[in-house]
Amino acid sequence: MTNESYTMVQTEFADPAPLRAPPPDKRLVVSIHDVSPTFALPIAMLAERIEAILGGPRFAMLVVPDHWGSARIDQSPAFVRRLRDWADAGVEMFLHGWFHRDTSAHRVGASALKARYMTAGEGEFLGLDAVEAELRMRAGRDMVEQAIGRPVAGFIAPAWLYGPGAHAALKACDFALAEDHFRVWQPRTGEIVARGPVVTWASRSPARTASSLAVAAIARTMPDWMPTMRVAVHPGDVTKESLLTSIDRTLRTLAERRTVSRYADLVAEPVPLAMAA
Repeated sequence: MTNESYTMVQTEFADPAPLRAPPPDKRLVVSIHDVSPTFALPIAMLAERIEAILGGPRFAMLVVPDHWGSARIDQSPAFVRRLRDWADAGVEMFLHGWFHRDTSAHRVGASALKARYMTAGEGEFLGLDAVEAELRMRAGRDMVEQAIGRPVAGFIAPAWLYGPGAHAALKACDFALAEDHFRVWQPRTGEIVARGPVVTWASRSPARTASSLAVAAIARTMPDWMPTMRVAVHPGDVTKESLLTSIDRTLRTLAERRTVSRYADLVAEPVPLAMAA
């Protein structure tokens, strides 16, 4: 996400998911990305919306310490209070990069393609060496933990993009959990605790929006063969009514069929070897 003004879409919340017990072996994990003073209003809107649908603060927040170098959370006391209130209520807090902006010079190859086409210049940890990645991880963790008054739940790179330096730094920093677009794992051991793509939405262009709506529709109707489904929302999602409607439908549908869970719940249930292969 870039710094930009937002035109908020006001819609009614979907009804909460029914209070019947879904299968315990089918999980739903939900997260809000790009949590920063820059996006304080859309983040609050999404948090209220998700809590209403899931029946409580059963989701995670991915916190950016200094979004694009202009929004340090330690310089926003009001936002820090909100973060701590959410954490006290049970919201899991992950470190989500440092700047959330990619300033690395990528040469030709896979990294250059990812940096250019998979993210709007926000794959911060894709091109960092291990030393710089570790410095940002440690500084970011200290800032977020000071804000929330407890350890972070883990580290998730902006745009889910990691380079070799970021992977090395994850181990050095001993984060409990990390995730990319296709898996959740424990950096200290490499053990995969969940597999499968993240259902997310895109607001940057009509084509991306249409594609993300189609993927979400498939996720709502596909058989429940995956043990864990992850859903992620972003501040820009509040700018389009079609995205908010899809988010509501997707969360409600999946919450009816799955147990709403925390990332920490995944640690006790690692992916079977046959699936992890």
